[in-house]
Amino acid sequence: MKNRFDFLVFTLIGVLICTSITAQSTIKGTLTENGQPIAYANVLLKGTQIGTATNVDGYYELSNIKAGQYTLMATSIGYISYRTSFLIGKDEVKTIDMELEASAESLEETVVTGTLKPVSRLESAVPVEVYTPAFLKKNPTPNIFEALQNVNGVRPQINCNVCNTGDIHINGLEGPYTLVLIDGMPIVSGLGTVYGLSGIPNSLIEQIEIVKGPASTLYGSEAVGGLINIITKHAPNAPEFFADAYVTGWGEYNLDVGSKIEVGKNTDLLLGVNYFNYDQIIDNNGDNFTDLTLQDRISIFQKWNFKRKDSKLFSVAGRFFYEDRWGGELQWTPEFRGGDEIYGESIYTRRWEVLGKYQLPIDEKVMLSVSYNDHDQNSVYGDISYLADQRIGFAQMTWDKSIGNHDLLFGSALRYNYYDDNTPATVNADEVWIPSVFVQDELKFGKKHSILGGLRYDYDQRHGNIFTPRAAYKWKISDNDIFRINAGTGFRVVNLFTEEHAALTGSRDVIIAEELKSERSVNVNLNYLKKIYSDNGTFIGIDASAFYTHFSNIIIPDYETNPNQIIYDNLDGKSVSKGLSANIDLVLPSGIKFLVGATWQDVSNTENGVTERQILTESFTGTWNVSYTFRSLDLTMDYTGNLYGPMRLPLLGDLDPRSPESPVWSIQNIQFTYKGLDKFEFYGGVKNLLDWTPNRGNPFIIARSHDPFDRNVQFDPQGNVVATADNPYALTFDPSYVYGPNQGIRGFFGLRYTVF
Repeated sequence: MKNRFDFLVFTLIGVLICTSITAQSTIKGTLTENGQPIAYANVLLKGTQIGTATNVDGYYELSNIKAGQYTLMATSIGYISYRTSFLIGKDEVKTIDMELEASAESLEETVVTGTLKPVSRLESAVPVEVYTPAFLKKNPTPNIFEALQNVNGVRPQINCNVCNTGDIHINGLEGPYTLVLIDGMPIVSGLGTVYGLSGIPNSLIEQIEIVKGPASTLYGSEAVGGLINIITKHAPNAPEFFADAYVTGWGEYNLDVGSKIEVGKNTDLLLGVNYFNYDQIIDNNGDNFTDLTLQDRISIFQKWNFKRKDSKLFSVAGRFFYEDRWGGELQWTPEFRGGDEIYGESIYTRRWEVLGKYQLPIDEKVMLSVSYNDHDQNSVYGDISYLADQRIGFAQMTWDKSIGNHDLLFGSALRYNYYDDNTPATVNADEVWIPSVFVQDELKFGKKHSILGGLRYDYDQRHGNIFTPRAAYKWKISDNDIFRINAGTGFRVVNLFTEEHAALTGSRDVIIAEELKSERSVNVNLNYLKKIYSDNGTFIGIDASAFYTHFSNIIIPDYETNPNQIIYDNLDGKSVSKGLSANIDLVLPSGIKFLVGATWQDVSNTENGVTERQILTESFTGTWNVSYTFRSLDLTMDYTGNLYGPMRLPLLGDLDPRSPESPVWSIQNIQFTYKGLDKFEFYGGVKNLLDWTPNRGNPFIIARSHDPFDRNVQFDPQGNVVATADNPYALTFDPSYVYGPNQGIRGFFGLRYTVF
């Protein structure tokens, strides 16, 4: 009897055990970023010992899970932690796919701009800031000019209230001191700096690399204050098809369409088309001038990538760009173009570019890079015509060689510049060849210390021999702490009429005081980078810099000596830009992500013992980006903004009633993005939440907008404006009093479709 009872007990226990085992369940799925698998990520059930790592295909599987409520977590270096709650029943196999988002601590990007070599960002002796398409999408814009408004220390400056052309300032320095590269080549220069930045669509961009401080040792003229390298997408890594379209409440339309096409077994083609249109006449500030320039432009881009033996690089890219833009009095139509009845500024820009890279078929790392562009501009500013043609050719050969602890780079470059226009300052077309040679050596002392030195020689027939040295030191205190010191020189040759839009618009006369000399600069930059990882998943990244730049022979437009003139002359003294800058990345375990930056800067000019703050230069700036994804809703919120301190503004005389300084002002935006449908993204939000425009607190922005041809302006025998009943402030027509956009609050809505 006892034996029979024992048998029944053991049988019942066995049944219960088997039942509990068979009642256990499984979850499985894949981890991806933008459709690409994330390998070796950690996946676990919170509060349990059940966990695993994804395989090379991003796949994971967790077994032996009891029925109940759980929280699934996924973590991987460089990505925001993912978590989701779920309920699982008995004997259930549940599939949970997870889409991870790259986080701010992803500092292992490969960069090439600092040293002309592909290296990890952490290993670069030169500090390089990297911005990816994910950053640009947080505040969608139709072009690179507007996209940079949320980068700390970088400010897109609008130079004209009428045609809205502009340039990019780095650390308070004027736009011509910033060199803009496409794939490492000086495609955007001269005319392209002023009129071409709006024609670079964000859809073509793989990443943007920014170096703050002189880089003339590697890149020659114009890299005086810093450089921006726009790296285009690589065809093999691009999606099969993508489309991105959005519209704003002001009637702006932007469309990006692209596709990757396989042409045979060894060739990939990336094709992209961007179209932007704005044709609404809006005058919210009531001055009878358009608040925003009307624009109609198209950009067609293609990039061919050829597969070669030993993965040698060979790519060819080309782009065609056409734009028709105008701004002016509301009554203006094309029939008034170039006349003196109705004032308008009309610019037709036709531009094409070609660039290629070819790695020589030898054992050594030798790269040939070539580019050529032609920029044709037909423009009128009131009754003043400006017809200009610019061509830039560039060829460069580099040899990357490592010998022991020495990482060497040898290079030779040849640049061809052609420029002609119809202004009195250009009697004959300017045509010049500039040959260059350069060398760079990075010497490593163990694993923590490295020193970089470089020297470049350029010969310019206008300015003779030009030498530009550089030096850098990197101390890798630990894997999470890096200290860098950089020092270098820069030089720049000037063509005023391609760079200074104020020389063409308004009624001021342009005076060139003397034969202008090339500008020179010396810069020192200290940089400290730190990463902090906490046990609870919080990440903090700190990137702080101190900078000092000393200029000689700087060319400054003088608006103040004579209010009727713009006088260009080499400064007989010095110009100094100095300041502090810091970026802080904060990622919380909840997924909230903060990117906050601030820059304090003091940019001044000293002549005859008198020091003045540079005009149109802010004393401090701030930027921020706050993002959070509501996982259960597949909804992401992005709150972006910038803050600018006061800047000195160009007045026309002592009687000018406009404020001599700008106020503290801010542009803030919010966006919501929904990713709940496969291959689709829906996004929308509000730009300029505070509805801020520069006319606040000013009686007017454009001086004498009612008399743009100065028909009712009286002058004394010395050429000074005389105050009259019709002109009590003794002003002339002048649209150069501008420091921010005239666009107020507006909504936007867009759709993205991507096939990988």
